[in-house]
Amino acid sequence: MPKTARIPITNIYMDGDYTGLIQVGPGKKPMNVILDTGSSALALNGSKYHPNVTGSDQVTSLAQTDSYGDGSSWTGAVLKSDITVGGHGAQVTVAGAEVAVAYQASSNMFRKADGILGLAYAPLDDAFQMPDPTWPERYTGKQIVGAGKQATVVPFLTLLAKEGLVSDKISFYTRRSCIHQGAAAGDDPLNQGWLIVGGGEECTDLYTGAFQTAKILADDWYNTNLKAVRVGTTTAINVAARGHKGMPSNSIVDSGTNSLNFGPKLLEAIISKFSAAQEAQLMASIFKNTPVSVADLNLSGWPNLTFVLQGDAADVTLTVAPGDYWQVNSPKVGSATAAITQGQDGLAILGLPLMNGYFTIFDGEADGGRGAIKFAASKR
Repeated sequence: MPKTARIPITNIYMDGDYTGLIQVGPGKKPMNVILDTGSSALALNGSKYHPNVTGSDQVTSLAQTDSYGDGSSWTGAVLKSDITVGGHGAQVTVAGAEVAVAYQASSNMFRKADGILGLAYAPLDDAFQMPDPTWPERYTGKQIVGAGKQATVVPFLTLLAKEGLVSDKISFYTRRSCIHQGAAAGDDPLNQGWLIVGGGEECTDLYTGAFQTAKILADDWYNTNLKAVRVGTTTAINVAARGHKGMPSNSIVDSGTNSLNFGPKLLEAIISKFSAAQEAQLMASIFKNTPVSVADLNLSGWPNLTFVLQGDAADVTLTVAPGDYWQVNSPKVGSATAAITQGQDGLAILGLPLMNGYFTIFDGEADGGRGAIKFAASKR
């Protein structure tokens, strides 16, 4: 019978992105990893985890090199190691899971975290077969791509499901997309949350009401079809279905992005729907990185943002409240930052501000294995 593991998570170590503890290797070393639905690789910071090849860690001839939308990157050797998730009597362990040990990483890759756990689909977890074992050898990224033969790694979550340990399902309960600053930020409940591995619907203490189900369009990222955006009660802004070049849809839902990220054209259209005073405050925060005084924000006067996504049976309508797209007491007490950023035309990344108001289930078993995303109002 598959288990469900509930993992406490926090945004403290990555300044907004959430991390949770896993246990790695024969010594079950605790590793605090970034939880990212926008990627699929499991990689550990090589300065934090040292493989025990005389124990149960096994070398392979696989190597990986990966990069992310914020410019961060890593390169490492793939080993097989025992990985455990969960606690309090609800632990699940995979023996011999494939995990990369990153011996090269950009300065903004792991920061205060110990690694990254990608939670998306297998096509994103690519690797390269090298002529010889990749540990303790340290191939460069250029050597890996140039001399390696294309291969794949089975993502950790997929492996859990294949071995019948848990269902192919993860759920998030979050309340912030930036750290809520204060004297005891590390203990602030607003900066904490839960990751549920293998379930979600049974966690009725974390949500209320019925779920809405958004359709997934491709087995890559959690690709969705964003149909429209509405600011308050203004006329809806229709969004073209054609996505950014190379992407199978016009939007993704991503736990590893702590903003609502829009292309320039869509962002301009959204901002134009606010009042002149509100538009000025948004522009200052988004484009000049200038925090706004909470005292000057008058948050109660700001409109909701409504997102319409394609669903299986009917459209899914999700609301982002002003207190979620504005993060108060960030980057310091008394100031506020707009959790809205500018990206590339044709692709909207619906990150943590959307998820903060909802208990969000990424269900990889729905729709014949293509998956679905389910949203129910969070208990806050």
